[in-house]
Amino acid sequence: MNRCGTIAIAGRPNVGKSTLLNRLVGIKVSITAHKPQTTRHSVLGVRTHGDAQLIFVDTPGIHVDGKRVLNRVLNRTASTALLDVDAVVFMVQALSWTEDDQRALELVNRCGAPVFMLVNKTDRVADKPKLLPFLADLPRPENLREVIPVSAKTGQNVDILEKHLIDIVPQGEHRFDPDDFTDRSMRFLASELIREQLTRFLEKELPYSLSVGIEQFDIEEGLFRISGVIWVEKSSQKGIVIGKQGAMLKEIGRRSRESMEALFGTKVFLQLWVKVKDGWADDLRAIQSLGYEGSDD
Repeated sequence: MNRCGTIAIAGRPNVGKSTLLNRLVGIKVSITAHKPQTTRHSVLGVRTHGDAQLIFVDTPGIHVDGKRVLNRVLNRTASTALLDVDAVVFMVQALSWTEDDQRALELVNRCGAPVFMLVNKTDRVADKPKLLPFLADLPRPENLREVIPVSAKTGQNVDILEKHLIDIVPQGEHRFDPDDFTDRSMRFLASELIREQLTRFLEKELPYSLSVGIEQFDIEEGLFRISGVIWVEKSSQKGIVIGKQGAMLKEIGRRSRESMEALFGTKVFLQLWVKVKDGWADDLRAIQSLGYEGSDD
């Protein structure tokens, strides 16, 4: 009998949710960077293991300080993704508990699903004896099933989590073909790969004022032709993204193209433009026009 279930991956920003999703699925479906709020959408990844199919939802990081409209939309997207799931993977970082973790815990408790608490980035803890008292003092979610120390980056103990999830998902027909790894389109994945490079390369605050849209995605034999627009909030930001003599935009384009070729398995011709949409991150209509889910309730 087949088994199939949906699992939400939840937690505060920059705790390793996207890295875990990519590790579980076995292919890159969610972008990663060492900055909070890299994930802005609920990204779905699929892992089929024999008669069990695990459908993962990687959510935007849940955070307290959400003054901008975009921040509130991201929080709404994350909390909505916790509804009607069969299990929740609640991630925290080893030796760290913040207000954002507490907020995430409160939302996880509301959903009522079984919870597996992952203590991530244990590979970065130099003083291992500190882990035991930290684990002992951690606030526990309601409906907690297991606390599992892991490293999403190295894969340590991720197999233990997967076995627990396979055991807990209900009987049911698979919703995806065995070779599927996401429900997202190639156009969406292309836009996210561009935004990943923007987040990694640009100044600390600027990535939160950026969005990416794909205006052309044509598939020819052996070649993808992709045209992308990078939206910024202010004219002054446009020059930063382009860089001196276009060097920054060229490097972002090169790395984005290489990431696309690795994911899509074909040659990619990529063109990028930078355009200004004044104050888009505080304009709900603009946010929705750029493809963000949720609403500012």
